Amino acid sequence: MLSRPIQAFIDRDAIRNNVAIIQKLSGSSKVFGVVKCDGYGHGLKRIYPALSELDGFAVLEIEAACYLRNLDTRRPILLLEGFFSAEELNRCLEFQLDVVVHSEEQVELIEAAESSKSLRVFLKVNSGMNRLGIRSDLVVRCYNRLERCEAVNFVTAMTHYADADVARGVDRQNINFSASLGSLSLTTSKSNSASLIRSGSKKENWVRPGIMLYGSSPIADVTAASLGLKPAMTLKSKIIAIQHLKAGDRVGYGGTFTAKSDMRIGIVAGGYGDGYPRSAPSGSPILVNGVRVETVGRVSMDTLAVNLTGTPSANVGSDIVLWGEGLPIEELAHWANTISYELLTRVNRRVPFVCSD
Repeated sequence: MLSRPIQAFIDRDAIRNNVAIIQKLSGSSKVFGVVKCDGYGHGLKRIYPALSELDGFAVLEIEAACYLRNLDTRRPILLLEGFFSAEELNRCLEFQLDVVVHSEEQVELIEAAESSKSLRVFLKVNSGMNRLGIRSDLVVRCYNRLERCEAVNFVTAMTHYADADVARGVDRQNINFSASLGSLSLTTSKSNSASLIRSGSKKENWVRPGIMLYGSSPIADVTAASLGLKPAMTLKSKIIAIQHLKAGDRVGYGGTFTAKSDMRIGIVAGGYGDGYPRSAPSGSPILVNGVRVETVGRVSMDTLAVNLTGTPSANVGSDIVLWGEGLPIEELAHWANTISYELLTRVNRRVPFVCSD
């Protein structure tokens, strides 16, 4: 029985290639591969075999951290928002997870912990992003409190950059970060994908790249291909119908596209119900049998339309690439006024995934 032709192809060799590039940029720094949100939508279980060269993992969800620990008893696993209760802290201790501490409430929970085990803490400094992190004037005090805790065996200072992908860069936050530490001499973790691309590791102990692992660049004027990165996910489909339009005919909901002359369009199995962005306008790039064409009309839940006027050989069954190999996801994200992170993590569970090995 034929199945709906859309699928997400995961290339594990591409991930291995991307890890090697990250390691080169990281120099002597160790690498936490950020695999939160189910490996940025790729599937943590699917991509784990390609991550053997990473020094550790960084996740958000404690369930994902425990899952990884059951697979990997050796490498550090960092919980990026730490724990939210004494019960979760106990699980962190049991599974020997590294934890981010970004609030005084978390410090208090560690102080109250009764355990024969201890853990490594990454003390998060609010250096200017104003999202999570210890206020600058409280950093030294929180560090001193953690140092006295029996449940803590090591403290690393960390922060997160807000502007590493744009010209403003990281200098202001680095100054704030150093000032917050005062005379403390701690190991550090600062760089994300964008800061690694811009300037490499800044003599820190741990870097935390995310989107680079999956073959996408977070910087508008630096392409993934120029860095040697390869897309880990290619979203593929096929044409399932052909329509012949006359001048004046409209396409799709709302009739947002009107044919100026006779034209031929293909209907693709793929829409916002699969994770393709509804915000992508007419003219967005798409590949048909490896040839770049344009979408027409409004994206529906299950289908979208493409202009086949200049590709007479395309027909029902022709191959489609919605993003990935041959069509950078950043390009589609730009057309849809979003970012590649969002597209990757929005692929719907109804889309079948296929892995390279």
